[in-house]
Amino acid sequence: MPDGRYPDPREEDIIYDDRRISRPDVSLPDWEVPDSTYRPVPIVWFTRALILQIILQPVLFAVLAGLLGLPRVILGGAALLLTAMIGFHAWESGIQSSASGWRIATILMLAVTLGFTLLVIQA
Repeated sequence: MPDGRYPDPREEDIIYDDRRISRPDVSLPDWEVPDSTYRPVPIVWFTRALILQIILQPVLFAVLAGLLGLPRVILGGAALLLTAMIGFHAWESGIQSSASGWRIATILMLAVTLGFTLLVIQA
């Protein structure tokens, strides 16, 4: 018998078809609410590193070469430094704990895009 501190569960229940939910603050029935949490996947970290590399390398090249007119050696060093920073960020985000295939793919992708950037700088 309720003592007044708590509402009577039978009166507070929400009924969905043939089921009862004893929590009126839940907007979905209990069988619709997932019992999971967000877990980032390696493809997210890989894609973020790829997109950062593809966007930031040309911006770096345009700023340092186009606006400042710096020599090729400095451009190459800056491209290498930027790639290292992106790689470190990807590694710390979670790539280091992913499968070896994702680690290898991320390192190869960063190396290949850096190689293309260095080829453009030398041209």
